[in-house]
Amino acid sequence: MSAAGGDRRTKPLHLAAHFPGVNSTTVWADPRSGSQIDFSSFEHLARTAERGLFDFFFLAEGLRLREHNGRIHDLDVVGRPESITVLNALAAVTERIGLAGTVNATFNEPYELARRFASLDHLSGGRAAWNVVTSSDAFTGENFRRGGYLDRADRYHRAAEFVAAARTLWDSWTPGGVTQPFAHSGPQFTVEGEFTVPRSPQGHPVVIQAGDSDEGREFAAATADVIFTRHSTLEAGRAFRADVHRRLARHGRRPDDLKVMPGVTYVLGDTDADAQEKAAEIRRQQISPQNAILALEQVWGRDLSAYDPDGPLPEIDPDPDSALVQGRVRVADPLAVAAKWRALSEAKGLSIRQTVVESTGRQSFVGSPQTVAAALESFVAAGAADGFILVPHLTPTGLDDFVDRVVPLLQERGAFRTEYSGTTLRSHLGLAEPVWKGGTP
Repeated sequence: MSAAGGDRRTKPLHLAAHFPGVNSTTVWADPRSGSQIDFSSFEHLARTAERGLFDFFFLAEGLRLREHNGRIHDLDVVGRPESITVLNALAAVTERIGLAGTVNATFNEPYELARRFASLDHLSGGRAAWNVVTSSDAFTGENFRRGGYLDRADRYHRAAEFVAAARTLWDSWTPGGVTQPFAHSGPQFTVEGEFTVPRSPQGHPVVIQAGDSDEGREFAAATADVIFTRHSTLEAGRAFRADVHRRLARHGRRPDDLKVMPGVTYVLGDTDADAQEKAAEIRRQQISPQNAILALEQVWGRDLSAYDPDGPLPEIDPDPDSALVQGRVRVADPLAVAAKWRALSEAKGLSIRQTVVESTGRQSFVGSPQTVAAALESFVAAGAADGFILVPHLTPTGLDDFVDRVVPLLQERGAFRTEYSGTTLRSHLGLAEPVWKGGTP
């Protein structure tokens, strides 16, 4: 990411760590790669992030094993513990870092989930965060009694009401420790009674929203404390953050009420040239011949296993109604993506694998520690983000070099904390504790 122009005053940035393993960035073939299931892996990354004074440790989650052409794909991760269970265990081996878990609002219920996150907030001393996600995927819904199909708009209506109901439950205990009956009634949920968990140290756990869509931005502006996004250029980041801030005003909120934190990757080297060489090798590892065909099939929606990864792209068009891939986010306009890939391939004479390497995600920050530290600081100073959620390509040691080599430089530049000033995640993020409203709407 380049960083030119904008306000050059030093502005403290926020950092979080994403546990890798459920995405295509993880390099499992690397001999340093470890287990995505053993608790020691979660503990290592969380402790490393805490040593680096990060705001929070972030776990993604999937509710069904993804399938490809009717089978679980043998290059995909096929095992992952439940997020809140892992975070509760991490609360016992960490002291200050926030603990954020992804939990689906489509396939859970407000009372149960509010109780689980309030419990985590108590056990951790005020460090819990909920990354709210939704699903309109009937394939995933087959794992649940209620089934899973919701129209796109309906899933956000449910999520917004879900969060409102959870906050009603969290507010049903007074700050002084007195319980009172709660009641919530809406199109999605009608719940009433008495909540079993006293008001937690943060008042409410921090709410994170992951999404770049129009619906996701609006939901975050109305509801969330942090928005987890992705953008690859400084200009796109500034436009995204400005758009979200405009939406905040419509909901009576201030810019500081919502932290914009894109998910980013990085590659460090002793020099910028060294880092570029490493980045190219990592991309080749991430896009193996098998993964190149998988990526192609995700766009084309067809079985392309007979194609040579080192050969040209298919001449046939994608099938926009394909059900070949299940459990992954579908390409919005496969015909347009295919046309773009073909144009790139023809212009540069690229094979299937080379086209996928060129077209899919790249490392966001590449360079020496000095170069990366300066770019991170400049990106925040220019108004493109409030901080970053780092997604390393190795499990669980992928964050070690960043904490050892980049964090000290950010501290020297005055762009990052030298110690935790508070004990809760809200204090790390500079968020106020929610005003108590009582347990009834």
